[in-house]
Amino acid sequence: MPNGEFAARKLIRARKHQRMLKKWLKRRKLKLKQKYDPMGTVPRARGLVLQKFAVEQKQPHSGQIKCVRVQLIKNGKVVGAFVPGDGTINYIDEHDEVTIEGLGGSQRGQMGCIPGMKYKVVEINGANAVQIVKGKQEKPKR
Repeated sequence: MPNGEFAARKLIRARKHQRMLKKWLKRRKLKLKQKYDPMGTVPRARGLVLQKFAVEQKQPHSGQIKCVRVQLIKNGKVVGAFVPGDGTINYIDEHDEVTIEGLGGSQRGQMGCIPGMKYKVVEINGANAVQIVKGKQEKPKR
């Protein structure tokens, strides 16, 4: 530990250096989320469905995971989004407006056996996707 007349300066610089090694603080200070995340800093974003597709699950699971390619309205970036629920994909058509949110993987990443998908669909044309599948709400026409 430094001691002497200018020890405080060295201690402060060392403390700042150690803090910047923390991932969450560095992302916040350098505004990396705003720069690189397609959704920016918001938890939800609206977008238009470009296509529907299915992806294979990662090992050891087997099966097809239904997904959609979405173009965000706010900045035009294209992202893939997972469609949760049994048969929800049947209610989504191309050029529908969907609302997506983060899937919940750690450090803004994918979750479980779903390869490459960081987002999930929560609303279709402004109506809750779960309610549409259950039959409690009708999908609005655009």
